[in-house]
Amino acid sequence: QVQLVESGGGLVQPGGSLRLSCAFSGTIFSTAIMGWYRQAPGKQRELVARINSSGTTNYANSVKGRFAISRDSAKSTVYLQMNSLKPEDTAVYYCNRDQAFYGPQNYWGQGTQVTVSS
Repeated sequence: QVQLVESGGGLVQPGGSLRLSCAFSGTIFSTAIMGWYRQAPGKQRELVARINSSGTTNYANSVKGRFAISRDSAKSTVYLQMNSLKPEDTAVYYCNRDQAFYGPQNYWGQGTQVTVSS
């Protein structure tokens, strides 16, 4: 059974930090290239970070140097450490396989809301 459960979001002041977690189940995720996506109101979902099974990472320019993606295969979990948060980082954050590599994904978790505001 395929399942993605995101957690760790919340309200944080500009400059603050959050650590998101994504617990996944299903063999399709075990060694997949995984990504963190976000969707702000009125905007399309965008990929902000990806990580492959070897730990190689890539980031969108908008978060480079501030966000760090990691994975713990033993715990079937992907993390996103977010530092120096800005109001424009406000969005619902999701994890899933990298759509650029695997194509559009039909199943998504509920996401976790991140709000950056003073």
